[in-house]
Amino acid sequence: MIRRHELSDAEWEFVRLLLPVSSRGRKRLDDRKVLNGIVWKFRTGTASRDVPERYGSWATLHTRFRRWALNGTFERMLRAAQAQADASGDIEWLVSVDSTVVRAHQHAAGARKGGLTAQRSAARGEG
Repeated sequence: MIRRHELSDAEWEFVRLLLPVSSRGRKRLDDRKVLNGIVWKFRTGTASRDVPERYGSWATLHTRFRRWALNGTFERMLRAAQAQADASGDIEWLVSVDSTVVRAHQHAAGARKGGLTAQRSAARGEG
C-alpha cells in the first residue's frame, strides 16, 4: 500500500538505479523504505526523530540521507529527472530576473564619496 507521502512505483523505478549499491557490512535497511522515510520527512516538514518507525530508525534515515547528499546521489537524481522532463518537453528553460527586487547599497557599487555632483565638479576643474 502506497501512503500519501511515499514514492509511487514509477517514481521508485526511476530513482532505484540511481542509488549507490553497498555490498559491505551487514544487511542494511531496504533503500525504498529509507527513501520513503526521507521523502516523508521533507514533505511533512517534521523533525528527523518524528519520522514514523515504519521507515526504520531515525538515525538510519539521517545517516543514509547525509551519505547520499555527500556522494552526489540527490544531484544525480535531479539531473536525471531534469533530463527526462527536458526530453519530453515538460521544462521551460526561459528564466526572467526582475531587477527591481535586486537592490544594492550605494557603497556596494563603488560609488565615490560625494556622489555624482562632486565627480562632475572635479572633472570640470571646479573642485
